[in-house]
Amino acid sequence: MKKLAIITTHPIQYNAPWFRLLAQKGNITIMVFYTWGQSQEGQKYDPGFGTNITWDIPLLTGYDHCFVENISTSPGSHHFKGIDNPTLIAQIEQWNPTALLVFGWSFKSHLKLLRHFKGKRKILFRGDSTLLDESDGFSFKKKIRRLFLQWVYSHIDIALYVGTANKEYFLAHGLKNTQLVFAPHAIDNDRFMEDVAWNKRSELRIPPNLLVFIFAGKFEAKKDPQILLDSFIQLGDTDAHLLMVGSGEMETSLKTKARQQPPGICERIHFLPFQNQLNMPGIYRTGDIFVLPSRGPRETWGLSVNEAMACSRTVLVSDKCGCAVDLVEPGINGFVFKNKDGNDLLKKMEMLLLNHQATADMGKRSLQIIQSWSFEKICIAIEQSMA
Repeated sequence: MKKLAIITTHPIQYNAPWFRLLAQKGNITIMVFYTWGQSQEGQKYDPGFGTNITWDIPLLTGYDHCFVENISTSPGSHHFKGIDNPTLIAQIEQWNPTALLVFGWSFKSHLKLLRHFKGKRKILFRGDSTLLDESDGFSFKKKIRRLFLQWVYSHIDIALYVGTANKEYFLAHGLKNTQLVFAPHAIDNDRFMEDVAWNKRSELRIPPNLLVFIFAGKFEAKKDPQILLDSFIQLGDTDAHLLMVGSGEMETSLKTKARQQPPGICERIHFLPFQNQLNMPGIYRTGDIFVLPSRGPRETWGLSVNEAMACSRTVLVSDKCGCAVDLVEPGINGFVFKNKDGNDLLKKMEMLLLNHQATADMGKRSLQIIQSWSFEKICIAIEQSMA
């Protein structure tokens, strides 16, 4: 049986389920090598949320894995020297895989791995970068970076692209169409599609017949929750509510601005702290319209949009999100608005408030769309790439 070594930094809730599915299918044998050895402790400080995160769903069951010693003096996935594994290549060679699947190149050990195994094993690559943050026109810095990335990607055989914007990125950096295999960004659709029996409306005293805009994520400039709060305030005298779920560096300023509004607006703005994975299906169902207003940089996808769509929510997404072109059908399951353009966001919010039934129907369409963005398709893409 063919053997696939998967190299990634640490366990995350979006990958572990399809690692498990790939192992269960039994068509190939897998071993996951986690290169951020310290993540074996099961808890990770997330600077965006400003707290330690321990996921409440199983991330290490159902597939073979190991944690590789990381000798970095500042371990982590936030910088190149944070992943430094002197024994990684030897451990992989001892396992003797048919092929490698490498997540990301911008770590010391991962780039060294690509260089070492080029031409010796088939190398699959997973990354979700886009050109959305790239400035127009020519610059010397842009040219040098493009040449460097072309060199990096010359070491791989197959790129598993997650969506349209990611595919355009790989093509721009020298890969051929024949080297690109679609392996969609996906979440555990089944878990989010389950008809959970609870939401937070009663606790927040939101009547069931009123529309709720919801943001769930890090309160940071990249996600731009400020533009959503400002646009909601400009809606003025409506029955709509706004729910902001998360934490981060902007939390105090957002809550202060909300409290400063007149009672008729202030009482319709609600905040909830960071919620772990098991709570999220009910959190999304507290709202009707999920908003991801990111301005970037590096909002390469936005998997919270997948989650909201699996909960039958209408979606309102900025054009800086890598998922926008693939997941949002304007006027069908939501809208795309221009990032940093509060007037455009406000206009789309007003359109969604005009007809509650039409907005609910958009949510149903979201559910239909997202079902084809699945873990099963990722596994099939990998199995076919191993042929």
